[in-house]
Amino acid sequence: MSLREDAERVLKEWPAPSGEAGQEALRLAYLDHLADHPDGMWKACRDGHVTASALVVDPSRGRVLLTLHRKLGMWLQMGGHCEPEDATLAAAALREATEESGIASGLTLLPGGPVRLDRHHTPCAWHLDVQYAALAPEGAEAAISDESLDLRWFGYDEVASVADTSVVRLVERVRALV
Repeated sequence: MSLREDAERVLKEWPAPSGEAGQEALRLAYLDHLADHPDGMWKACRDGHVTASALVVDPSRGRVLLTLHRKLGMWLQMGGHCEPEDATLAAAALREATEESGIASGLTLLPGGPVRLDRHHTPCAWHLDVQYAALAPEGAEAAISDESLDLRWFGYDEVASVADTSVVRLVERVRALV
């Protein structure tokens, strides 16, 4: 199965969270995008492309790890473009979380697949982000990557003071699941 086929499968099977306005519409829009764009998984697709991200969470300490994105200057979850070596969307999200968090081992995705979808514009194009949650191992030590200006743990209640509403909604959804 190709990455594109996996993305289509994930999006077809994913039950949009009830009570989350717009999630079902985004799911259908992502599927339409992939049907209309053979290159819709890749950064080269200027009409937008599917991306994968993961919110790194430490539920035992009530906190999440955010990165101050070098290019965007915003506090965000770990994530980005899919790469040809990514076998699945989940693998892409876990790769991004590992690379950008600097947590070398022990990150695991929260079971059940994606937790949210978020469509946002970036300098390269629209990102059709498929968002997962990654559980940090006990005692995880983060290290800043080349893609970050800073990397910091924030208590759940601190996120709204540093991040935009898309990250706040992601944290709220993950908190409801862990």
